[in-house]
Amino acid sequence: MKIAFISAAKSIHIVRWANAMAKRNHDVTVISCANDVDDNIGLYEKSVRIVALKYGAPFGYYLNASQLKKIVKREKFDVVNVHYASGYGTLGRRAKLKSALLNIWGSDVYEFPYQSSFKMNLIKKNLNYYDYAASTSKCMAKQAEKLVKRDYRITPFGVDTEKFKPVSGFKPKDKIIFGTVKTLSPKYGIADTVNAFIKLNKRLIDEGKADLADKLYYEIYGKGELKDELQSLINENGMQDKITLCGYVDNNLLPEIYNRFTVGNSNSISNSESFGVAAVEAMACGIPVQVSDADGFAEVVQDGVTGLIAPKGDIDAIADNMYKLLTDKALRDNMSQAAVNRVKQLYDWESNVDLMENIYTEICN
Repeated sequence: MKIAFISAAKSIHIVRWANAMAKRNHDVTVISCANDVDDNIGLYEKSVRIVALKYGAPFGYYLNASQLKKIVKREKFDVVNVHYASGYGTLGRRAKLKSALLNIWGSDVYEFPYQSSFKMNLIKKNLNYYDYAASTSKCMAKQAEKLVKRDYRITPFGVDTEKFKPVSGFKPKDKIIFGTVKTLSPKYGIADTVNAFIKLNKRLIDEGKADLADKLYYEIYGKGELKDELQSLINENGMQDKITLCGYVDNNLLPEIYNRFTVGNSNSISNSESFGVAAVEAMACGIPVQVSDADGFAEVVQDGVTGLIAPKGDIDAIADNMYKLLTDKALRDNMSQAAVNRVKQLYDWESNVDLMENIYTEICN
């Protein structure tokens, strides 16, 4: 098939989708606004073509429509896949790509429409326009249905279980590590996890379990605007030796990082966490997770089976769940195997690509 992705080429998610299709011998082109093509270009398969439209986003969502229409007409793609219902969804609609598949991502249906009546009308137009629409999760499809009732295909954005898998030898023998891999942004609730960890550490000391507290550490991987605020919170509580902001880590190193953890922590306070990929990556490595009840996590994590779920923003509940996972090794061991099994069953990347490829074939036919 000759496939065009209309989206930001710099997105690691588009890199993964495009490369997956290229590796299956499809002819793949990624078409982006001018300012969306710089980062991550070197990560694409050599056969993937990157086309930069004349104008940058956000004005390019309107000004590039004529150019995009001409490219699609000239290239005669079998499938056009537009990603993100707001910006590129608008570009595709204005370029009259009605027979394309529109993929929604999260904030485009959870947050963007509620910022103004103009944005709400824009999203409704875009969701109504395309012949085909897809969502990475059931919960996000339900959210989209609140805006426009129609058929949304479910196309999970899973993980490569050949890379993300349990590997021995990475866990330090003298440490118990709780860990988070996430952008340092307020909506991801990392400060809540820090505060819960502080409560957990104090509880262990108060209960006479200082030896266990001595082994306990919290590692946070990622970059973002919350870095200085988080470091101040850590310093103010004298936790510099226990909680570490480890900075950005390359995606290729993530399986090793997850395998360092005893427990993975993701406590987003926003429902725009519409799939919960951080939890899926940790579970694929056999790591039990402690997460918030944000929609995406509530869908991918089985409470009490592959991890424990706490209400968004409830620091006491988060701390209690962390305590349970820390002190009950049998529970962790059971969750570890259940987590691996769940990811292999539902979120194996190659199976997810099969599903998307089948949708593309259906569109072609």
